[in-house]
Amino acid sequence: MGMTGAEILLDELRRARASHRLSQDDFGKLISYSGTHISAVETGTRPPTGDYVAAIDRALKTGGMFTRLLERLVDLDAAPLWLREWITLEQQALALRWYEVAWVPGLLQTEDYARAVFGTDGRLAAEEVETRVAARLARQQILSGCDPPQLVAVVDDAVLRRPVGGATVMREQLFRLAQLNQGSRRMRIHVVPQGVGAYAGLDGPFVIATLPGFVDVGYLDNRLQGQVVERAAEVAALREQWEATLAEALTLQQSTELILEVAKTWT
Repeated sequence: MGMTGAEILLDELRRARASHRLSQDDFGKLISYSGTHISAVETGTRPPTGDYVAAIDRALKTGGMFTRLLERLVDLDAAPLWLREWITLEQQALALRWYEVAWVPGLLQTEDYARAVFGTDGRLAAEEVETRVAARLARQQILSGCDPPQLVAVVDDAVLRRPVGGATVMREQLFRLAQLNQGSRRMRIHVVPQGVGAYAGLDGPFVIATLPGFVDVGYLDNRLQGQVVERAAEVAALREQWEATLAEALTLQQSTELILEVAKTWT
């Protein structure tokens, strides 16, 4: 068995640090990341992100070598690089705080709803839509594992009322959300009701993942490119946005009642 692309990259990152005779802490200071972060990347418990390798390229003046390696070497599976980064973090998360303004969060989508979401992307052939649906359902398995992350989701009221996939799909999807709210204390879905005017969440969807060691990492999502956010100041700004958004949402019970009420209108 040869090394995977990811292993080759980690090996080269370790060598680069060693050849400059820097400890993980000193190397961290050089590229503005913590020593713990360097250690987690080098042992493979945390993926090297685009920002991380770009910081190394700048500090060691490599002419962008690690950035190119990252783009070319990480195992060439179906998902684009930024999404693979995020999925790795999502799978390790102890807790996820997730805000969506337009769709049901991916981890909570039913199969038919997910198919309707991917089906709206004109760039995807039918076969590719099915591949993505299968990948999304596979990601959802972290929620049914023996040690699922705690998931708190906030969705805008519009999510409940937008006919993604039609009435039957919406009805089934909303009943699923209500069921999750009633059945599991590891999962909470809150709704920001229609009456709320402008609020922080309207800037766009985001997720905050709490990783082992209680480090928070953010993710900003759009259809063409997601972005992993790990710099402390940016993550802190996202946390403030989360608090402000959650403050506008209904309580758990009120949210469940509203979800069920809207579900019954999808006939």
